[in-house]
Amino acid sequence: MAVDRDHVLRSAAALLTRKSTATMDEVAKAAGISRATLHRQFAGRDALVRALEALGIAECEAALEAARPEEGPAADAVRRLVAEVEPHAPLLAFLYTENQLFEGEEQNEGWTRIDERIADLFRRGQASGEFRIDLTPAWLTEALYGLLASAAWAVAEGRVAPKDFTRMTVELLLGGARRRNDTDTSPR
Repeated sequence: MAVDRDHVLRSAAALLTRKSTATMDEVAKAAGISRATLHRQFAGRDALVRALEALGIAECEAALEAARPEEGPAADAVRRLVAEVEPHAPLLAFLYTENQLFEGEEQNEGWTRIDERIADLFRRGQASGEFRIDLTPAWLTEALYGLLASAAWAVAEGRVAPKDFTRMTVELLLGGARRRNDTDTSPR
């Protein structure tokens, strides 16, 4: 019987986003296959996490394409991006905690492409006067990743309603990123 690799990856992602410490036996059970079959597909946890990384990158790149970050006001593009990423946020939250993906000097090129596109969105917002210029595009990108991961965990643990994911993430990010006009006397 042929193993559906995509099914195995999505099953692993679903389990690991709920229980990041799940064993390979638990991953195999979640996918409905034996541990030996899982091991034939992925030599170990590292190989599985790397395959999940590739899936996460593909989903992020698809979300970026669908969000059209180059179009319209930058704040609207951020809203579209968060909405497009939302279905994949649990996997991204899991990947966000996997230090092995970010150790050493070799970061996956896919993350670099994604980082650059998101930073370009923030740069565009700064150039148009929508976003503060005292916060670097790299920092705003990292803040977005952190908020996406935090929101995914909060939803998974039942502390935040799933319907509030996009609104709460966008409002917190844009609340800090938006440029205030010079007459604004509120605390910064």
